[in-house]
This record gives sequence, structure tokens and C-alpha cells, in this order.
Amino acid sequence: MHLRAAFLLLAWSSLSSAAAGQGLPSEPLTFGGGRVVIGGDAAASMAPADTGFFNYGDYEHSTLRQVRIGFSGSVRANDRLSVLGELRVDNFQSVTPFALYARVRPFPRRRLDIQIGRIPPTFGSFTRHAYGNDNPLIGYPLAYQYLTSLRADSVPANADELLFMRGRGWLSNFSVGNLAPDRGLPLVTAFSWDTGVQVTTGWRALDVTAAVTNGSLSSPRVRDDNGGKQVVGRVTLQPVVGLILGASAARGQFARQSLVDALPASSDRRFIQRAFGADLEYSRDHWMVRADTVLSEWRIPAIAAPIIDRPLQAGAISAEGRYAFWPGMYAAARVERLTFNRIAGSTQTAEWDAPVTRVEIGGGYYLQRNVVARVSVQVNRRPGGRVHNLTLPAVQLLYWF
Repeated sequence: MHLRAAFLLLAWSSLSSAAAGQGLPSEPLTFGGGRVVIGGDAAASMAPADTGFFNYGDYEHSTLRQVRIGFSGSVRANDRLSVLGELRVDNFQSVTPFALYARVRPFPRRRLDIQIGRIPPTFGSFTRHAYGNDNPLIGYPLAYQYLTSLRADSVPANADELLFMRGRGWLSNFSVGNLAPDRGLPLVTAFSWDTGVQVTTGWRALDVTAAVTNGSLSSPRVRDDNGGKQVVGRVTLQPVVGLILGASAARGQFARQSLVDALPASSDRRFIQRAFGADLEYSRDHWMVRADTVLSEWRIPAIAAPIIDRPLQAGAISAEGRYAFWPGMYAAARVERLTFNRIAGSTQTAEWDAPVTRVEIGGGYYLQRNVVARVSVQVNRRPGGRVHNLTLPAVQLLYWF
């Protein structure tokens, strides 16, 4: 009921604003001569129940069935110091301080930013498109959303435990650490920002960003609760107009301290996640195409036989495109694949989690410049979990200012 009511309210407000040419703001609000800027967005999505939990994210809701409201703001003290923040509400349940950081520009005339606090993501490209109208479809790419069975507070004692949980990332449980069933970790989360220090600089067509944070790509955190830090970097190059090439790398400890303390004293207590990413985007005329690859590796301790004798690896690749075929209308599609390496249990050798194939096609119509209505159909396939095949139609209304 909340979803339907919010969707209808947002639709009515958008249509009224489009007809009257006033009502909802269409640009960020500015105060104090431009020193204070406030923006926001609201999205309401509806789809059938995701019985296979293919689209569940960090917050235990399907990304295809949610109401999301966000407000962002920046306060510029002077040419060298600004404070930026963002609040988000999902399904009217709780208010989350999504971002809060200070931006320091020691040399206002040069490309050098230092950001401290709960900072924007450094790794990958989609984290920059996750919110607002820059995502042409309703769903999220598998690398940044799909939950594997691995967890930050619990670990399998052996390979058999891990193989038993294939395709169960929405509610997995293991015998070491927190025994209660809970959601697993994605390769890279698009739903939470990490806390630390980030530095960005550039020369002509090249941009370089590096950061040190408290968590990892799959498990960001506000406080450092395991004594480890993540080091992450990204390089982007724009050799010609319309083409952007990017490469990212990260290394950090993903386990919570409670899990480290639960391990036998003789165990290796390092839970390291390493990841590499490559992406490109090209836009010209009515076209936009993107490709994104993420390779992630988690190292967990070998506790009991049959032991997990190798790092757990996952690879995701996606390609998407958008074509504006009529003023205010576009079509879009995304094809992607998520795979895992194989481990040996006592009775089988298989991928440690169930591979997933996803195709999503859809389109959108701009009711006005900052209000878009979208439709999509998403097809999911995997050889594991309680549901192997699931097709999900969805609709969404998105407004931003």
C-alpha cells in the first residue's frame, strides 16, 4: 500500500507540475548567494514480488519495489572549504545519513580535492550513476547489487557449508561467528558509502582518485571495527569527446571484529577483499553505451575439512545501451553475467555460489525535464537457490531537482 500510494502521489504531483509549469522545483535550491545548495530526488518503483530475491540489496528490500527519497546539500564556507551531506529514506522506514564529508581545496585554481568523512565511492563507474536519471533502467547491475552468500559477521567452517548456501545470499547462515541467518555481501555495494579520506587530482584528460577507508567495497562502515583499512584507487581517461575509460583497484579487510574474535586461535584472521574493475562509456548523438567489469576476491580462513583451499573469486560483466528515438523518449537494455570459481566439497565440486545471467530491457518518457516515467522487463537465470528463473516487469516514476 505504501508503494502504490507514494507512486500515485508522485505521479499526480509530477503531472500537475508538468501541466501548470510550476509547483515542484526543477533546479537545486540556492541560498546565501550560492553558498548553500539543496537538491533532492524521489523515486517510486513497483514490480511483482521478487520470490527469488534477485534484486535484494543491503537494506533487505527489492530495488524494483521501493520508495526512495533523498535530499543532498552543500555549504561553502569559502573557496577552500565546503561541507556536503545527503539523507535518504527507503520505504518510509528510516532516515539514513548516506553521506557527510568536508571537501578541502587547498589550491582553488588547481584540480586537487581532499574529502574527509563519509565520502563518495572511489571504485567503479556505476556508483556514480546509481541514483538520479543517469541509470537508464530501473534495476541495478549485478556487480553492485546482487547478494552473494558471503557475510562480514559469519564464515563457513568448510567447503560443504559454503556450497550448501549457493544462491542463498538474501538469507545465508554459517557455523562460525553470528549464527543468525542474514543477508550476504555484493561484490561492490551501491547502497552505502565508506568513511575515510579521499584525494582527487588530474591533468588535462586524466583524473586520478585515491582513498583510505574503514571498510571494504562489499562491506563499508562508519567506524573501523576490525583494525584494518582499505586502500582504493581509480584512474579515468577521456581521450576524445564522448569517450571515458576507467580502471579501479581496491584492497581491504571485510570481516567484522566479532567474527575475527570467534575464530580459533590457530586460524588465519585476515579477511581480505581484493578487487579490480574496468569500464568505458561512449556517447554520441542519440546513443550512449557503457561496459563494466568487476573482479573480486575474498580470502577467508581454512577452518575444517573439506577446507576452502583457495580464495573465493567472483567476476561480473555488464553492457548497456540507451537510444533516444523520439524527443523525450528513449529505449535501453542491459545484458550481464556473474560467475564464481569452483571449490571442492566432500561430495561435489562446483562454483561456490550460483552463477547469474540477467537481461533487462525497457525505456522511459520524460514528462518534463526532471521527471521521467520508466518501464522495464528483467529476466534472471541461475542454477541454484530456491527460484532458478524469474521474469519481473517493473514501472518507476523518478523526479529530481
